[in-house]
Amino acid sequence: MGIIVDRNTRVVVQGITGAQGNFHTRLMLDFGTQIVAGVTPGKGGVKIHGVPVYDTVEEVVLKHRANASIIFVPAPFAADAAHEAMEAGIKVVVVITEHIPIRDSIQIMAHAKQRGVTVIGPNTPGIITPGESKLGIMPAHIFKQGGVGIASRSGTLTYEIAAELTKRGLGQSTCFGLGGDPIVGLNFVDALKMFEKDIQTNAVVLIGEIGGDVEEQAAEYIATMKYPKNVVAFVAGRTAPPGKRMGHAGAIVMGKAGTAESKIAAFRNAGVKVAEKPSDIANFLHVYTPKARKLEGEGTRT
Repeated sequence: MGIIVDRNTRVVVQGITGAQGNFHTRLMLDFGTQIVAGVTPGKGGVKIHGVPVYDTVEEVVLKHRANASIIFVPAPFAADAAHEAMEAGIKVVVVITEHIPIRDSIQIMAHAKQRGVTVIGPNTPGIITPGESKLGIMPAHIFKQGGVGIASRSGTLTYEIAAELTKRGLGQSTCFGLGGDPIVGLNFVDALKMFEKDIQTNAVVLIGEIGGDVEEQAAEYIATMKYPKNVVAFVAGRTAPPGKRMGHAGAIVMGKAGTAESKIAAFRNAGVKVAEKPSDIANFLHVYTPKARKLEGEGTRT
């Protein structure tokens, strides 16, 4: 089941004729994602991997009932692409593009709030519900269907941790990247709320990093709401020097704010187990594999 996307999600690829859009469309199709069309202004009428291309998102929504978009449009034009998708009625927008100006991102999020649209990104590896749908650039072969939900601020760590969980027999319900920019659509609290409602998800992994305070917000939510599912966290950037951006635009420590230490302390104070290294996460996940549940007659609740 998972959250946000499933096998019924009907996807339009904005920027499908570009190098990245073309390449990842093929991989998403191979995974089984239901890509109904692509959009590149001025390129309407051609086909990419058998997928029809249109000039506008509005045409795709009218002709193919698309309800989700993935954007591979260069940064100067990405905001226009996101606004076009939302105006056309798209309800899930995944923005792969990085280096989008902060002002543009703020306007995207304000528009999304008005329209009731879920935005993932910018600067995200996307979202995957194993066995059902992938809107993103992640290597699909490392994921396996199961009961662990993953929300992450780091694409590479998402892959590393998902691969380790799969190797240890712990499949995933849905995995997605919040995005590495200072302004993004979803946060950890949003993820926790959605995973709580998902009957397939019986444990959640939060992959944080230095900068901002979304980890502290998540910890407060977990403690205040007495979150009913197991949560395990990992925070990257413990040795990062203050004032130096580490990889992501949002991963920077300013003064005493946004440090790895403050985030780890917040999680631990909320009763969340914090892994010292990514490979330790599986050790903290007290979930049953499907085989064990069948043998023991247990439900999916932890």
